[in-house]
Amino acid sequence: MLDTALKTQLKTYLANIRQPIELIAAADDSAKSREMVDLLAEIAALSDKVSVTQGDDGDDARRPSFLIRRTGTPVGVRFAGIPLGHEFTSLVLALLQVGGHPPKLSDAVIAQIAALEGDYHFETYFSLTCQNCPDVVQALNVMSVVNPRIRHTAIEGGLFQDEVAARNILSVPAVFLNGELFAQGRMEVEQILAKLDTGAGARTAAAIAAKDPFDVLVVGGGPAGAAAAIYAARKGIRTGVVAERFGGQVLDTMAIENFISVQHTEGPKLAQQLEAHVDEYGVDVMNLQRAEQLTPARSPGGLHEVRLAGGATLKARTVILSTGARWRSMNVPGEDAYRNKGVTYCPHCDGPLFRGKRVAVIGGGNSGVEAAIDLAGLVAHVTLIEYAADLKADAVLQRKLASLPNVRVVTSAMTTEVAGDGTRVTALHYKDRNSGEAHEVPLEGVFVQIGLVPNTEWLKDTVGLTLHGEIEVDARGETSVAGIFAAGDVTTVPFKQIVIAMGEGSKASLAAFDYLIRLPAEVETVAA
Repeated sequence: MLDTALKTQLKTYLANIRQPIELIAAADDSAKSREMVDLLAEIAALSDKVSVTQGDDGDDARRPSFLIRRTGTPVGVRFAGIPLGHEFTSLVLALLQVGGHPPKLSDAVIAQIAALEGDYHFETYFSLTCQNCPDVVQALNVMSVVNPRIRHTAIEGGLFQDEVAARNILSVPAVFLNGELFAQGRMEVEQILAKLDTGAGARTAAAIAAKDPFDVLVVGGGPAGAAAAIYAARKGIRTGVVAERFGGQVLDTMAIENFISVQHTEGPKLAQQLEAHVDEYGVDVMNLQRAEQLTPARSPGGLHEVRLAGGATLKARTVILSTGARWRSMNVPGEDAYRNKGVTYCPHCDGPLFRGKRVAVIGGGNSGVEAAIDLAGLVAHVTLIEYAADLKADAVLQRKLASLPNVRVVTSAMTTEVAGDGTRVTALHYKDRNSGEAHEVPLEGVFVQIGLVPNTEWLKDTVGLTLHGEIEVDARGETSVAGIFAAGDVTTVPFKQIVIAMGEGSKASLAAFDYLIRLPAEVETVAA
């Protein structure tokens, strides 16, 4: 299964295993079971600290599945299915961590995991094409290694369709705790801990509130925010980043092929590289923190204040706003009620869950047409709904779409409602904008791909915004308020691209530094 190059790379990784581990395979006569057994045998052959056996350890009835267990201990993690694709990294990390290789977590987080009381049995359903799923799988895997009272099974949803249907899972990652739905969507260790350890939020807020003022505080951790933080830190001034999720929309991007000098990468990988680069400069990164209010300084050189949802307030001489944008909603009846119950915004993540079913894609731009093309290879039928009279996607994409026999394109159509049976989506309603005639499309899934909306609701009456909610900036990234700058997709700068956002973040940071050094002499910056 593994090619020579991958085996060589994996063998190098497995050399980091410190304690013997065993791979216990639960298999049947299916082709997938044979594929899994072959994979485990190939892995075991690469290290003398890894052994493989077949048998039922009595803890899981799923076939195929396997347990990675530290020999002679209860420490282990389980995969149901074959964790290839995006989950291959999760498999490698599980092998290393169960084998005693230390996880990349702070001592404080490790202590918090170890201190959790009670028994936790997590089950995570993932798809092999989901770029957000590995974060959740890896977080729960490492938690189960640190604390033996935490057990985790990562389940390939496409292979266990009966379970997916029985549990009404229409969006991944979907996490169950002790048999009950715990969470859906991308999560990191700290977010999971916050749900389990109810006192964690207050402790974090207190620690943040105690921080000294920053020279530059970047709000947002996407490409623009990361670039701004690096450029500020390189100037030797005290720099902080507060982000709801470091990486931003990049985390939801499947393939990136227009990042200059990098022929191909994926969003989560780029986000990890951005975070590592920021960390290299000693930037104070406060992740998983949502800003909810900005109070500008009363005078030039004074301290701006950013209040966070957790209750803490940060102070800074300059602020760079780079909060990015989020998927735009249709704002029709039924959309919110059936979110993650058939309404979804990520065709790569959730597409495999709709294999053999009927779906609609809303939006005829590049994102919508690309989604329809991808889904056509999985689902029974795709109906693409476009509000305008013509599709807006590139011609090459439109030609590909037109060649697919199981895709129907409807233009001049206004979506009016998502219908369902109370549990899941059953139909989509739309109106012909030319005739006014109403139509119903029976289906099981709706993929919304109609662009982005800036994350600026919390900034109203603070800085200048356009009618569309974008922050108005000048050529230097300055907003309408002295000492407050903005960069990236949240601004009026046209063409929302990663490479442009990075350039704008760098420019805003240089402008912020220039602003600081031109303040009156009595206004001192904070030592880095």
